[in-house]
Amino acid sequence: MTDAPGPESELTLTNVRPWGSAPRDLVLRDGIIAAIVQAGTADTAETHLDGHGLLALPGFVNAHAHVDKSWWGQPWVPYGGEPTTQGRIAHERAHRDTYGIPNLHSTVAVLREFLRHGTTAVRSHVDVDLGVGLRGVEVVREAAAALDGAIDVELVAFPQDGVIRRPGVLDLLDQAAAAGVTSIGGIDPASIDRDPVAQLDGLFDIATRHGTELDIHLHDGDELGAFQVELIAERTQHAGMQGRVTISHGFALGQLPRSRQVELVELVHAAGISWATVAPVGHPPLPWPAMRDTGIPLGLGTDGIRDLWSPYGDGDLLRVANDFARLHRLRTDAELAQAVAVASTRAAGFVHRPAHDLTPGARADIVLMDAENVPDALMRAPRRELVLAGGRVVTRSGTPQV
Repeated sequence: MTDAPGPESELTLTNVRPWGSAPRDLVLRDGIIAAIVQAGTADTAETHLDGHGLLALPGFVNAHAHVDKSWWGQPWVPYGGEPTTQGRIAHERAHRDTYGIPNLHSTVAVLREFLRHGTTAVRSHVDVDLGVGLRGVEVVREAAAALDGAIDVELVAFPQDGVIRRPGVLDLLDQAAAAGVTSIGGIDPASIDRDPVAQLDGLFDIATRHGTELDIHLHDGDELGAFQVELIAERTQHAGMQGRVTISHGFALGQLPRSRQVELVELVHAAGISWATVAPVGHPPLPWPAMRDTGIPLGLGTDGIRDLWSPYGDGDLLRVANDFARLHRLRTDAELAQAVAVASTRAAGFVHRPAHDLTPGARADIVLMDAENVPDALMRAPRRELVLAGGRVVTRSGTPQV
């Protein structure tokens, strides 16, 4: 039995329960799910793996991470600084060099943690600023290459310290876009740069010239946040960038009165904007049912993991999905399964996949775990017994194989 079939090989994953269904055999060919048949009926003359009746889910998609900033695998770093966005930025800038951030070792380590927990694709913001330049982009690319393609990594060049208030950052974002990052980012145009028009002018100019996407962190709350959502939606439509803009966090949407939420949900949908959340404890829930029913793409992410912003996080997106379910008071089995889908199938667009599921034609990213059904897996987050990425075993018994 071969654990890591080559790009031209065929593998049959036998006796698994996709989404908790009856047992099936999955025929994988060239890294793609070629067929799904009743268990015991696939031709297993080729290489095969016995799934032992385990629950099968699609690989998880981390729609919002910061893999360049973790100190995972290094000695513990005490939390410090002022607990505000501006305070966290200042603290990080003052201390990141002390801890060697960014560095290849920690970035590889945190990507391996993603794999260990079943995440097979990640959309990571990478700091681009006057102090670090484009070094973080280079480090993350090198880390992804070191794992030999086991995890798909898309990059967002992210101006954590602001754009307009730091002359030269727009040039760096332009360079990153020219160097092939998928997206460029922004952050709180009103409260960080105090000039939302100038920040959005600069970002949309770069994105339209280079054909990149945009992902804007929006921490500002209440009507200040709502105002910026409106500006971003207007710019998106004016630039013809529907389907290419994401708002991350967007705490304001959960803080506003119901009638105002409805207005913004309709506006975001009309502009074709996606939304990424980390389901933060202590923040009001998003109007998720309205977002879901309207068709706004919603992705879950881990945000930073053991970095100078927060000591929390272990890279397990299933735990983030659990937080999402608790925050939004999901209870029924159908609702709990939807939370897991937000962490997997529903996030396909964040990593540019037309489909990401246990279906023929989809990339063979598969997670097996010992759970009765999907709600049970969400509640317990059991060990990932087997993780396949592109038809290749990348994690076995909770241990990465790359």
